[in-house]
Amino acid sequence: MNRLETRPWAFAGVLAALVFLVDQAAKKAIEDNLVPGQYVEVLGPLELTLAHNRGVAFGLAGGAGIGLIAVTLAALGLVVFLFARDPARRGMWLATGLVAGGALGNLADRVFAGEVTDYIAVGSWPAFNVADIAITCGVVLLALIYVREAETESKAEDA
Repeated sequence: MNRLETRPWAFAGVLAALVFLVDQAAKKAIEDNLVPGQYVEVLGPLELTLAHNRGVAFGLAGGAGIGLIAVTLAALGLVVFLFARDPARRGMWLATGLVAGGALGNLADRVFAGEVTDYIAVGSWPAFNVADIAITCGVVLLALIYVREAETESKAEDA
């Protein structure tokens, strides 16, 4: 691989590591300073809390255990596969780094604690964490990349 081919991989890897580290540090700080069910006002409807989630987003599929770990690894593998097909595709390193870092952050919780620590509360929305934000942003970005690509191909066929 030449420098242009390795650069997106390096960017994605650094971003994934950064998301993972920020997520894990925030979870540790919350675990060390709050008790379950406690809420701390931050700004407007934004609060910090300590909640534990055995399922996927918002507690869905609670207690799925090893199956949920397998699904997480499969999804992570799919994202890396898509990235590997064309790492130079505009925005792919960003989407991949966000999804990978978030997935690894929540996966580490599942493997070592059996549950994910959630700590961000906004209004009546279920609590979530930095990993969840990164995964959501990464998936939305992936969708936008592929929609944009499909639109570009459609316009080229029409011309």
